[in-house]
Amino acid sequence: MTSGSAASASDAPIESRAQLIESFARGEKPRERWRLGTEHEKLVYRVGDHRAPSWDEPGGIRDLLTGLTEYGWTPVEEDGRLIALSGPDGSVSLEPAGQFELSGAPRADLHETAAETARHVHQVKAVGERLGLGFLGLGMWPDKTRDDLPRMPKGRYRIMLDHMPRVGSMGLDMMLRTCTVQVNLDYASEADMVAKFRTSLALQPLATALFANSPFLEGRPSGFLSYRSHIWSDTDPHRTGMLPFVFEDGFGYERYADYALDVPMYFAQRGGAYVDAAGLSFRDFLDGRLSVLPGERPTMGDWADHLSTAFPEVRLKTFLEMRGADSGLADQVVALPAFWVGLLYDSDALAAAWDLVKGWTLDERQALRDAVPAQGLAAPVPGGGRLCDLGVRVLDAAEAGLVARGLGEERYLAPLRERLESGIVPAQALLDRYDGAWDGDLSRIYAERSF
Repeated sequence: MTSGSAASASDAPIESRAQLIESFARGEKPRERWRLGTEHEKLVYRVGDHRAPSWDEPGGIRDLLTGLTEYGWTPVEEDGRLIALSGPDGSVSLEPAGQFELSGAPRADLHETAAETARHVHQVKAVGERLGLGFLGLGMWPDKTRDDLPRMPKGRYRIMLDHMPRVGSMGLDMMLRTCTVQVNLDYASEADMVAKFRTSLALQPLATALFANSPFLEGRPSGFLSYRSHIWSDTDPHRTGMLPFVFEDGFGYERYADYALDVPMYFAQRGGAYVDAAGLSFRDFLDGRLSVLPGERPTMGDWADHLSTAFPEVRLKTFLEMRGADSGLADQVVALPAFWVGLLYDSDALAAAWDLVKGWTLDERQALRDAVPAQGLAAPVPGGGRLCDLGVRVLDAAEAGLVARGLGEERYLAPLRERLESGIVPAQALLDRYDGAWDGDLSRIYAERSF
């Protein structure tokens, strides 16, 4: 379930649209083979001055990656530059400004996920201590402008950074300043995928509210609890959002393939290099009419790459990705998969959760999503009441789903239960500290919100 290049996919040209649809069916797995893969990002800073390190400076991101090879990680290079690692715990990769990501391996249960997270945090802290680096667990840089941040030497990012300002006002902020945690989950059939997609998409605003952890912008409160979520509202309307068609009759693999075909391209990989195809049509590529690669047709590797460039609140590949949450410290990293595994991997919990949201209209779902970045758990929900009230019922379902698994995983939901009972999500706790004990000194966030 780890993210990455499609280099291992077939190099044979795609012969028909049906192959694209079949790619989703190949993700189907019987329940006994369902796994969870957790991805989480961290903000890397210099302990001495809180500056974000560049890739090539002494003691910077390249040296951090190199240091992790002491723990058995295998280097991954692009154009002779170390830009990622692979190993038994999945892969370590870089976001555009050096946000440091673990894309975890497929795990059987949440205990394995917790152990994997603990190993990774131990390793990066050990290497970081030698290099004078620290790691913030937040959804967004609290005090950095775009110009304060370095750029990582990855070909796809150069293309994306050039294209983002053409299609939205905050795409560069998404790429350079934000961090997320997400979980990737399996499905048994097309019908199972549809049920999980609809339920999780409708409830993604609740996850955003529960995990809201980005209330500051360039050194001051922003007016949002999740500024990271707000950024997605004007990043690129062609590849983001709540996907209304998911709730329409007849939704399935074919409809999602058609959506993905209409998402504008960013790039194609040829000979180890990235070809700039930003804004061009994958449908033209499928017909051999892509202007930057005339006469060439895409491979399944190109399709896998292209699917990774759509950014809706829930994304389909050969698994489903839950994408609504800000990043945070280790308890937040494990609480997110606990929430979604509890809801989606137990049929009774899934049915109970869907029953709570199935009557919502398109406009009501969108209104909730729009309200949550600023209002969090206080946002009004369709039918009356606040999101925190709905959250209690949803969390009850998730807990019941984990209890039914019989593995003792329900304890990982404890931080979420506390948030619902108190009404205080991580962002509000940070704002309270800023207005109280920190006396407006945001630099203190580095001591209190680092791994």
